[in-house]
Amino acid sequence: MTKKLLIIEDDTALASVLVRRMTKQGFECQQCHDATQGLLLARQFRPTHVLLDMKLAQENGLKLISPLRQLLPDVVMVLLTGYASIATAVEAIRLGADNYLAKPVDTQTLLNALSTTAVDNEMEPLTEEPLSPKRLEWEHIQQVLNANSGNVSATARQLGMHRRTLQRKLLKKPTADHREV
Repeated sequence: MTKKLLIIEDDTALASVLVRRMTKQGFECQQCHDATQGLLLARQFRPTHVLLDMKLAQENGLKLISPLRQLLPDVVMVLLTGYASIATAVEAIRLGADNYLAKPVDTQTLLNALSTTAVDNEMEPLTEEPLSPKRLEWEHIQQVLNANSGNVSATARQLGMHRRTLQRKLLKKPTADHREV
């Protein structure tokens, strides 16, 4: 059976790199750069695997998960993001993604994610270490931002902080504590 990979990524340079990498791994690849193209190409190409960027220019890739899942119920779908947070990972899985990876991602990690149909197949057990206060704040901000569909002004109002303060906090993603997130 031919492995067909649809890459929906607005960064054309990254999409081209992913196509080259995955073609070397035996995938027949197609790429597109926005949500509309993604749905159209999914109907035409009928991929077995999908790599979906969470941030597609002005669009949110999370909104594509459900329509893609309805169109391709057996597809292995992996959400890629440069803005990783627990809140968005949970939301992506809830909507139907099979896996969630933070950019940049190496080829082996990508292959592992594409070869599984369940996120928890290779999950390490959670440690009992609590999140740092900065990391906890970051996760809460991400959750509220997600609830406001990425609207920074509405999120700032809801959190009771100035919009510029929130933007600065969003730019300063805390590093992982002693455990991987």
